[in-house]
Amino acid sequence: MTASLLLSRVSRATSSITLRRVAGFNSLNGQIHGGSISGKLFRERSLATLAQGASHFDEMVSVNQRKYYLLGGKGGVGKTSCAASLAVEFASHGHPTIVVSTDPAHSLSDSFSQDLSGGVLKPVQGVDSTLLALEITPETMKEEIKSQSGGKSVKNMMDSMGLGMFAGELGDLNLEDMLNAASPGIDEIAAISKVLQFMESPEYSRFTRIVFDTAPTGHTLRLLSLPDFYDSSISKITKLKKKVTAAASAFKSMFGKKEIQQQEPSNELDQLKERMEKVRNVFRDVNTTEFVIVTIPTVMAINESSRLHASLRKENVPVHRLIVNQLLPQSESECKFCSMRRKEQTRVLGLIQNDTELSGLKLIQSPLLNAEIRGVSALKFMGDHVWR
Repeated sequence: MTASLLLSRVSRATSSITLRRVAGFNSLNGQIHGGSISGKLFRERSLATLAQGASHFDEMVSVNQRKYYLLGGKGGVGKTSCAASLAVEFASHGHPTIVVSTDPAHSLSDSFSQDLSGGVLKPVQGVDSTLLALEITPETMKEEIKSQSGGKSVKNMMDSMGLGMFAGELGDLNLEDMLNAASPGIDEIAAISKVLQFMESPEYSRFTRIVFDTAPTGHTLRLLSLPDFYDSSISKITKLKKKVTAAASAFKSMFGKKEIQQQEPSNELDQLKERMEKVRNVFRDVNTTEFVIVTIPTVMAINESSRLHASLRKENVPVHRLIVNQLLPQSESECKFCSMRRKEQTRVLGLIQNDTELSGLKLIQSPLLNAEIRGVSALKFMGDHVWR
């Protein structure tokens, strides 16, 4: 069978389905984007798919203490829609909520159909309760660092940390030059900075749910491992400073000069180390944090999700749920293409049950919807059926 003939047959089959259901499709699209959504039409087509995978949302919403939810996975699996819909659900259930995108390729603005750029928290329009959203931008983070440094050079900053003896090799390198250089991990550093703000600033104390729409897998793992990296680096710097101070003191005493009094590590390093420990503990605290893996029903996506869960286990990050997004709903049509895709997706769901990393997670099945999920009304519609 030629490719053109196969495409022609698929086109005729899907066109036939569209002709029979176009009124229903247009109705659903109008209900979503018109702001008055009825779940009846959706349930008639898709509830059979959803019935097998409830998210146990009552567990997620019942606790009054602050909870952090990080949603992550392979690129293109629908992390942003899932994170945004979860944030809307939390807010709708009375939790003051913040949703944050740490993905450099932001789509949170598109998901809410509202400009959330600029690196500052903005109120989400169309939600009756408190919901703020933020797209973290490295450029804004760099400007914040510059303003906080007061134009210091690297040498001046090292002097203030008590490490001036090493600054000579760096000359008068300007902090701005470092920030403008390609800096791997700046996105993760910006995200960590925001986590610290949410944890420490009194103005954010009333928010009981903080949802992170994370970057694709590699970025997310760097984000979660960053506190450990900083903690280790700070410890090495502290030990090195003690050794250098002791050596300098012994050297001067050999020449009869007054012995240098050994100083304790600077308060700045101590404070930074303490703050990194706070972030690390939050990421690993089963009572405050949960990482939700989002995937789609393909073998490649499931394999990456399995590797992601293995990495999260090594980082001791709590994971309880797995969302399988974009599942084709059951249909009575004779579309062979749809039937083959559903059969393949069913096979992939079986792989999850046999995967040692994923089989123990709560499986949430999210259908491929017949309208674009964009705007608060659409996100509420999605959330009411996925987060239940």
